[in-house]
Amino acid sequence: MGKHNFGYFVHEGLSNMFSHGFMSFAAIGITVACLLIMGTFSLVAVNANALLADLEQENEILAFIEEDCTDQQIKALEKTLGAVPNVTSVTFISREEAMEKFLEDYPDEEYFKDLDPEILRDRFSLKIDDLELISQTVEQVRNTQGIGGINAYEDVAGGFITVRNVASVVCIALIAILFIVSLFIISNTIRLTTFDRREEIAIMRMVGATNGFIRWPFVYEGFLLGLLGSTIAFFLQWMLYEAVSKGVSTNDALQLIDVVPFQQLWKPVALTFGCAGILIGVGGSLSAIRKYLQV
Repeated sequence: MGKHNFGYFVHEGLSNMFSHGFMSFAAIGITVACLLIMGTFSLVAVNANALLADLEQENEILAFIEEDCTDQQIKALEKTLGAVPNVTSVTFISREEAMEKFLEDYPDEEYFKDLDPEILRDRFSLKIDDLELISQTVEQVRNTQGIGGINAYEDVAGGFITVRNVASVVCIALIAILFIVSLFIISNTIRLTTFDRREEIAIMRMVGATNGFIRWPFVYEGFLLGLLGSTIAFFLQWMLYEAVSKGVSTNDALQLIDVVPFQQLWKPVALTFGCAGILIGVGGSLSAIRKYLQV
């Protein structure tokens, strides 16, 4: 492709895009909307995965030992719990150590400083590997002889898993549906251009113009529509993400949620938006022009 032809193709692509201003605006708008919806659900899934990863590193099950267990039974119990599937480590914590930890966590509570460690029970701290299996793990530990109680945040872990799974499924479904919708809109936009220029295309074919020479201006039009839509969508997504992130960080009820900074995500988001927008635009163009190039 020569430099002269390249300039001609770009010029024609821009002219085509502006000749149907409303339809071009609609094509860009629907591309922006689709990418924003897909991006939002994808980022929700990414944050849910990040939260689950943090919980898997920090989450523990506290298994309280029955009062009448001897030291020998406690050692045997530690081995038994270590053999439970999904348990990666077992640490014995005496009631005195538990009280010290309690006072470290609540240093300003004067009432707790005079408490007798005897009111607490010896316990095991169990680190788990897979949060999705936490319910089965908790049930197996609870049914172990010598364990008198369990403290585990099953509901919190289950909530994040549900959010992650729902966001992932919705994201995949929306990507499929909205990709087709965007392709259809852009294809129709460019189809209008090709319909208006059908006689010109026919003359170009009669004088020997190649399919590539006829096709490229429309490809550039679709490329520009997709690129412009993806660029607008990216910056809107950035603004929306930062607004939500700020809202979460200032809400006391949501302090448990640590939102992944957009600075860590902008490169894959920009790449995904750019590729999706260009693919939609070029795909729509090729779909629209195909029948006019058939012999």
